[in-house]
Amino acid sequence: MGNLADRIEVYLKRILEQSKDGYIILQRGVLAEEFSCAPSQINYVLNTRFSIDRGYLVESRRGGGGYLRIIRLEFGSEPDFPQLMKKLIGNNLSQTRAFNLLHRLREDEIITRREEEILRTILHRDSLGEENPQTNGLRANIMRRVLLTISREDLQ
Repeated sequence: MGNLADRIEVYLKRILEQSKDGYIILQRGVLAEEFSCAPSQINYVLNTRFSIDRGYLVESRRGGGGYLRIIRLEFGSEPDFPQLMKKLIGNNLSQTRAFNLLHRLREDEIITRREEEILRTILHRDSLGEENPQTNGLRANIMRRVLLTISREDLQ
């Protein structure tokens, strides 16, 4: 398999899938020992592979009794899906965050691969222009409208 970060990500996703509760609780130090790495490597994986725009919420408490709680957000089934999306997107959305969110929507089978690619084309900097506050604001507005449409019950 690939590098250490990839192995940690695969491991965490596998145990998340096996969890009946939709979340897991781990200790950073124990996880670091298991992978023979520094706790900062665990932090790197959590920050880059388990971010909110990828559909995860990570709660962390440091110290001797510290823990990590990784919660997989179920976008499509939440009754407050539109509100959750507004919080995730805000008024400013970079291309990277938009693409991460689209990937997660496809991963959860909320959109198809084709729909993901169409939306990536629309939200790409080649379509909207170089990233700046206005472009990122426009991208956020487009994504919010897309997500509101996705969440409509009459289109299911």
